[in-house]
Amino acid sequence: MEQRDIFPRSLQYLIAIAEHGSYTRAAEALYVSQPTLSQQIKQLEESLKSPLLDRSGRTVRLTDAGEIYLQHARRAWGELDAGTRAINDVMNLSRGSLRLGWTPITDHLTCCLVENFNSRYPGITLSTLEMPADDIEVAVAEDRIDIGIAFSKPVSSEGRAGGIDTRMLFEETLCLAVGNAHPRAGQKERVSSKEFEKESLVLLNSDFALRRIVDQYCHENNISPRVAIETDSVSVIIELIQSGPLATILPKSIIRTQCGLYSMVLAPVLPNKAITLISRKGGYKSPACQTFIGLATEWSKSRLEETPLRKRKPCPLAEGYHEDKLLNEGLLITK
Repeated sequence: MEQRDIFPRSLQYLIAIAEHGSYTRAAEALYVSQPTLSQQIKQLEESLKSPLLDRSGRTVRLTDAGEIYLQHARRAWGELDAGTRAINDVMNLSRGSLRLGWTPITDHLTCCLVENFNSRYPGITLSTLEMPADDIEVAVAEDRIDIGIAFSKPVSSEGRAGGIDTRMLFEETLCLAVGNAHPRAGQKERVSSKEFEKESLVLLNSDFALRRIVDQYCHENNISPRVAIETDSVSVIIELIQSGPLATILPKSIIRTQCGLYSMVLAPVLPNKAITLISRKGGYKSPACQTFIGLATEWSKSRLEETPLRKRKPCPLAEGYHEDKLLNEGLLITK
């Protein structure tokens, strides 16, 4: 079949003439000159090789071919108009999508950022993936996700993955964390390296940046840690700490938001590490992506304020949890 050039504006002009029954009134309604309107319709008829309008009477009427073509023209123009409105919706964030990748640590630290974005822009569909920091870099570079949030500075930000922009959102303080069942619960004194060596630890596995930070810290300070359990889930770590005598290393802000957990400083102290936002360098960023980056930057500045304790009832399985002690500390809610 021969390819014909049909321009959207011609469809709009035909629909207007059919509705108004006159070139003059259609031109006035569309704010165009009558010659322009006539020329567009003539080009449309030539392209279709069929007359669409009967101009022999006082009023302009559709031919049989014009009646049939008008039905399709209206549907086509409606779809084109819907497409224009959809683009406007994307630009004003009424709809769209955003693909977000984060590590097991950063999902706990930045969930309030995601909740804030969702409450402001409920029409944007957020897809989240949890993965190690190195995988996040590659996923961003390969356009499998739009934005990544990683714990500590990504190794490839120096060029391994290429095409990556990173910006620090905030720094996190790492601490030793224990639960109510642990003998050190509530201890204010620093924990020495010798004391730390005696702790039974539950840690993330070596795929994750936090574990590599802990391993490097132990190596630099000649500490031989006792790793009892390895996992790929921070939630599992928190549950195990809350319900038993194990210990772990977590960002202080996570410890503070979990009822029944206590933080202690190690001696020598653990290094502070950055939470970074990762995006493609020079690549297309959708309005939703640009808005999320701006909101993340704004949120990271306001995060300098203290994070309030999340008051939740402690895990009932935790051995040695004392209700009076928790009530005094404001960690237990009673009816």
